[in-house]
Amino acid sequence: MTARSAFRRYLLVSFLTWLPVGLMAASMVLLMTERGLGLAQIGLVITVFSLVAVSLELPTGGFADVVGRRVVLAASAAVTVAALALISVSTTFWMFVACGVLKGVARALSSGPATSWYVDTLHGIEGRDADLKPGLAGGSAMESVALCAGVLAGGALPLLVPPSLIFPLAAPPLVGAVAALVLLVVVIFAMPEPAHERRSFGGVLREVPATVAGGIRLALRGAVLRRLMLAAVVSGVVLTSIELLTPGRLAELAGTAETGSLAYAVVAALGFAGSAAGSSLAPRAARLAGGSARGAIAGTVLTALSVAALAATADLAGVAGLVSAGLAYVVLFVGLAVAGVLCLEMTHRAVNAAERTTVTSTSSLSLQGGGAAANLALGALAAQAGLPVAWGITAAVALASVLVFVRMPLPPGDQAVTDPEVTGSSPDQVLPARSGSG
Repeated sequence: MTARSAFRRYLLVSFLTWLPVGLMAASMVLLMTERGLGLAQIGLVITVFSLVAVSLELPTGGFADVVGRRVVLAASAAVTVAALALISVSTTFWMFVACGVLKGVARALSSGPATSWYVDTLHGIEGRDADLKPGLAGGSAMESVALCAGVLAGGALPLLVPPSLIFPLAAPPLVGAVAALVLLVVVIFAMPEPAHERRSFGGVLREVPATVAGGIRLALRGAVLRRLMLAAVVSGVVLTSIELLTPGRLAELAGTAETGSLAYAVVAALGFAGSAAGSSLAPRAARLAGGSARGAIAGTVLTALSVAALAATADLAGVAGLVSAGLAYVVLFVGLAVAGVLCLEMTHRAVNAAERTTVTSTSSLSLQGGGAAANLALGALAAQAGLPVAWGITAAVALASVLVFVRMPLPPGDQAVTDPEVTGSSPDQVLPARSGSG
């Protein structure tokens, strides 16, 4: 396999992994409502999904590091097929709870193995000094493209499907199941994995806890990873502030919940497009800024300024309010994507193959932890003090997080980092000086 072939396969897998998520995003809550679930029951289903995904995040990451990326990603695709097919025919609360469990398992399984497969494959082809930025940026961009295309297609499908053929709101998850089935085939036949030592199933299970514990120790011990985990927490806060507060703001501007929902769908699609653009721009941002850490600072500052713009324009009404909110939303996702891709690259530079997916899962868990904290605090803050205050505090937190990247040991090609005391890593995880950008 060549580097170009690995890149193309990684792009395809990244797209197919997130396409089902985008397809069902617009119709999921409406489908449960039409099936007779109340808001409290819908909230419970979503909570079940979140709890399952969070609780399995690290164990599944460790499992991927032990048994292999392809096996875990194939399992995720298979569970996604089952979950979305079940959603399309679910009619009761407990059926949707079962769907939430399956979706949570699938999400936890899909967190990290595709990226780890690409990094390991590229390292095998070009060595440890391979430039990861273009590939990681491309994969992140394809995820955003999939979400953008999926949310638009999922929103349109119920209007295009004849009610005599299928319940219209059930069409998006059913099409998502087909997309997940295509992913399963691609993973099985297009993602060759380096040969692994043959081990018994019991032996694999015994290794997972040690792998998870080692990954956590690495994340806590390494100075670079500690900082990157903190950056993930802040990203979770920012994302939650947008997802929690923007729909209500747009509904207020649009006049009704229905038109607000349409406005949010359009703005969300534009945000995903902005995220795709930001991911594609990340390598160039790193070059112009003089390194990955400085590029991440630029992306984080852009994010903070965008949230500040949301706070500053929160009192605007009508078209001016809609346009300002939409522009700030898009620019915010450009900044988040630039910082996110470069943080992902620095994370993969700081670990070896045996810990790669576990540490990626730790980062995902950090992001979700930040989001959970923001969910508890920002909603109450916005209700008591108003949107400008909630978004203003979020902007201040995002801006303060640039300190995470100040004087951070840089990836290979930015500067020599050879002292374990500087990096906080063991000698075999120190980032050596190499030519080329990392």
